[in-house]
Amino acid sequence: MVYCVGLTGGIGSGKTTVAELFSRLGIEVIHADKISRELTQKDKSAYKRILEHYGNRILLDDGELDRSKLREIIFSDPKERDWLEHLLHPLIREVIKQRVAASLSPYCMIEIPLLISKEAYPYINRILLLCAPEELQISRLMQRDQCSKEQAQAILAAQPDIEKRLDSADDIVINNRDIEQLSQKVNDLHYTYLQESKK
Repeated sequence: MVYCVGLTGGIGSGKTTVAELFSRLGIEVIHADKISRELTQKDKSAYKRILEHYGNRILLDDGELDRSKLREIIFSDPKERDWLEHLLHPLIREVIKQRVAASLSPYCMIEIPLLISKEAYPYINRILLLCAPEELQISRLMQRDQCSKEQAQAILAAQPDIEKRLDSADDIVINNRDIEQLSQKVNDLHYTYLQESKK
C-alpha cells in the first residue's frame, strides 16, 4: 500500500489550505469530511439512519440534511455527537481504506479532523498536526460558518485534547497566517515524505 500521511488539527487550523498546497505538488489528498458528506447524501443508508434518529427537524426544504442544524445539535450534546460518530466513522474509515489502496501518487495524504492516533488507521505511516492560536481559530470559524463567537467556542471545546494530539504527531506545523512560511514548511515536508516513501 502507498505511503500514507494523516493530516489533522483543530478546526480553523488551516487544514484545507495545507491540503491544497500538497495537492498542488501532485499528492492525492483524501478528505474524511467530503466522504462524510457523500455518505450522508439524500437516500444513502446513513442519511436514512440519521433521519430515523432525528426526524424531519434536521431537513432542509429540498429533503437534504440541514448540516448547520445537525452541527448545532451534536456540538451542544456529547451523547448525540457520540451517536453520530459511532454511525459514520466506521463507514468513513472503510471508504478511506479503499481510496488509499487505489492511490497512484508517490504518497497520499488523508485529512482527518479528529485523528488522534494511528490505531484505527493502521496504514497511516505518519501524522502531520496543524496548530493555530485559539483566537485565530475562532475568527476563522466565525467567518467560515457564519456562527457566533459562543458557538465557535463550543465547537472548539468539543475538539480532541491538544496534548493527546501532540503526543501522537510525527510532524507539527504552527499556522499563524503567514502563507509564504506555511508554503515553505509544506515543501520541506513534501521532500521528507517523498524520501520516506522510497524506503
